[in-house]
Amino acid sequence: MNDAMSIPHLIMNASGVVQAVMLLLLVGSLLSWVVIFQRTFVMRRARKAHREFEDRFWSGVDLNELYRDSPAEQDTLGTEHIFRAGFREFNRLLPKTRSPQAILDGVQRSMRVAWSREEDRLNLHLVFLATVASSSPYIGLFGTVWGIMGSFQSLSMAQQATLSTVAPWIAEALIATAMGLFAAIPAVIFYNRLSAESSRLLGKYEDFAEEFHSILHRNLQGRGETTEG
Repeated sequence: MNDAMSIPHLIMNASGVVQAVMLLLLVGSLLSWVVIFQRTFVMRRARKAHREFEDRFWSGVDLNELYRDSPAEQDTLGTEHIFRAGFREFNRLLPKTRSPQAILDGVQRSMRVAWSREEDRLNLHLVFLATVASSSPYIGLFGTVWGIMGSFQSLSMAQQATLSTVAPWIAEALIATAMGLFAAIPAVIFYNRLSAESSRLLGKYEDFAEEFHSILHRNLQGRGETTEG
């Protein structure tokens, strides 16, 4: 390959606008990979924490003991965070409120707030991936259009139209297109993958909250029957 047509040479000698487009796409691509690796680690950790806590929860352990043994709420995540929020509210309202429905409503509200926080935690920075995925092709296309415009300008000023006159402009335009796709494709793939994983985990959290709510409901019914007896 001619050194004048090598990719590094074309990038270094591209017009200022196309270089700015390439730099923006490069930064977007690097940041998206940082988000991809960080979010993948968070999802893996959340899956592991969910499995471990559900195994403990359904092992028949006493709920009070499970609550005491769990770490502080700011150190918990996923189902354990939802459990702590709901059971803490249950213990707070139980001696104060005679109405079982009021207790269950308070528990449900606390678990809903905890679930919402988990949703924010799992979906953190995914909007950035979606932005890179949707905007990178258009940013690259802008660089492409600018490069083609430059090729037509060089043709209009050249006394004799030859391929060597327009080749550098077209080449840098195509490089901008390629960089746009290079930034967009991984962002699209991992955004869809991470979003699907987040939705699955949130669905599991919601199922756990419903099951835990039912357990507390039966607990309150048992207390009521004992009191009446």
